[in-house]
Formats: sequence, C-alpha cells, structure tokens
Amino acid sequence: MRLKVAVLAGDGIGPEVTREATNILHAVAELGGHEFTFVEGLIGGVAITDSGSPLPTATLDAALDADAVLLGAVGDNKFNSLTPDKRPEAGLLQIRQALGGFANLRPSVAYTALAGSSPLRPEVTEGVDILFVRELLGGLYFGAPRRWNKETNEAINTMRYTRDEVVRVARVAFELASKRRKKVTSVDKANVLEVSQLWRATVTEIAKDYPEVTLEHQLVDSMAMHIMNIPRNFDVVLTENLFGDILSDEAGVITGSLGMLPSATIGGAVNLYEPVHGSAPDIAGTGKANPLGAILTAAMVLRHSANLEQDARAVEQAVLKVLEAGYRTADIARKGENVQLVNTQEMGKHVHQALAESIDRRQAMHAV
Repeated sequence: MRLKVAVLAGDGIGPEVTREATNILHAVAELGGHEFTFVEGLIGGVAITDSGSPLPTATLDAALDADAVLLGAVGDNKFNSLTPDKRPEAGLLQIRQALGGFANLRPSVAYTALAGSSPLRPEVTEGVDILFVRELLGGLYFGAPRRWNKETNEAINTMRYTRDEVVRVARVAFELASKRRKKVTSVDKANVLEVSQLWRATVTEIAKDYPEVTLEHQLVDSMAMHIMNIPRNFDVVLTENLFGDILSDEAGVITGSLGMLPSATIGGAVNLYEPVHGSAPDIAGTGKANPLGAILTAAMVLRHSANLEQDARAVEQAVLKVLEAGYRTADIARKGENVQLVNTQEMGKHVHQALAESIDRRQAMHAV
C-alpha cells in the first residue's frame, strides 16, 4: 500500500501529539511492508507567524496533492485581536472547504479501563460505542449573510442547508450504520427551525433506501440529556454542523477526556484527519498532552484512506492494551487508581510496542 500524508501539526500541543501519531503510521508501514510518505506544512498560528496567512498556498497545495491530511490542532490566544478571517481558526475552516469533506466522523467509545475517568457511573458508560456523523460544510458556520455591525450592536449568522447537502451526509450515516449496529439517530430542532424541518424530512426520505437500518429522530436539547443518561441507546448519530460540534464534544465525558477522541472528515477530494481536542496552549511543551486521540486518528487514516482495516484495528487494540496495562497521561489519571503516569512521548512508545507485538503475532499466524 502506498500512501502520501500531508502532516499539518499546527499550534499548541499539535506538534507533540501529531509526532506520536506519525510514529505509529511509520510503524504500520514498516511492519506491514507499506510505503507511506509524509510531507509537512504549516497551518494556524505558526503559519501566521511565518507568512501572515493561517493557510499558506504551499500548505494547501501539499494537502490537495496528498492522499490524506493529518492535522494536529489549530488556535493560539495571542492572535485573538485579529479579525475572524485572519485568526488561526480561519485556516481550519478554509482547508475544510478546499478539501471538500462534508462528513465529519467522531467516534466516542467507553473504555472499561477508563471507567473511573468519566464522571458518569460505570453502569451508564459500559459498552458505549457511538459514531457521530456531523455535517461539516453547511449551517451557521458557513451560511450567509453573516456580520457583526458594531455601530448598531447587531450580529447576524445564517443557518442554511439545501436538500442535496443533507442527502449526501445522510447516506454516509446510513452506510456506516449498515456495517455497525444498524441504527441511525438523526438530531435536529424541527419543532422550531425550518432548516431542521428540511433536515428531518430529507433524512426520513433517505432512510427508505436502507430498510435494514432503524431510524429515530431526536431534538437536540433532548439528545444532550440522553447522551449523558442513556448513551448505550445510540449507534450512529447524524446531525448538522453546530449541533454535531457540541454533542460530540459533550460525548468526551463518556471516555473521560477530549484527549481520547479522534475524528475524520470524508467525502471530498482528500480526507482530513484530526483529534477532537484543541491546541491547549497552556500545556504545550510540558509533556502532559494525551496523544491517544491523535493515535486513534491515525487508525482512522488507515481505515478510511488506506483501506487497511486490520491495521486500523491493530492500532485501536494497541491503545486498549496500553490502557488496560495501567498507563495514563495526566488527563485520564485519577487519584487512588493503581496506574502509572506517563508523558506524551512515553505513552506513544507504549502504544508503538503493543502495536509491534500485535502485528508480529498476526504475521506469525499467517506464516503458519
């Protein structure tokens, strides 16, 4: 397998966690006999400092020329005085639009080993495995008109969707659900918003093409509560941009830390992969960052861009093995637990070792 990955480490803890993720991809390539090449680029605050732009042309060209883009994190408070279109986050929105990915996949899995890290009771989180499918190129984040008129003290954002935009992301959700537990929960605010009424009607229509998949509808406010008290009831959760952003972050409570959450954006010219956590500039360079979200994001690169399902599962199993062995970064360590606190790099090394052992066993079995 040949794969060209554009690596955009970004700001804050981005370079630290991305380094561990790329180490894992290097290991998969070496152990599996694949040819992975990596091209680095600047995005966000570091790009502003270097060139004045949050998304330099060279970075975008490298991304469009790659088979996958692995992004670390974007954001730095020192640029808050800039206008929104000049801030680091603008680079993220721009690259999402340029790559064309419209479906953001955010898994939220409850790890038994981390049951104590979640504020929810273990009997609530046990067995939870939710895949959020968030529409990424429409809604309030991209709708026009949008403006802040400081003279009149008025600000406007526009939530807008077309039927075609809903159709394409709905099909992604139903296709994925058909390979999982065959249930889609579509989240909207159809009792108030016309946009949500279009959303609900369209998703209901598309569901007819997938008779083996059960469809249910939830209002977003009810869903926010249900994720916390009955998360096992959900398989694939389909929703629009703003609601998906909020709900998938809320689901970080299930795993115990945003540092455990990966994501993939698919459907465009090049898939974009990034952990859900932000740039966390307050802990950048301290070794406290949790690289597991980035490493699990690397597994999604293997699954959705390289079509290496076995290797993707091997990475995920390696993470599970390391957690079960008691290794923890600061965000998932709890007082009173018999665990070993490790830094970012050490956690990456433990996953690397567990992965190598797993792939070696698999290759030995095939040889027999």
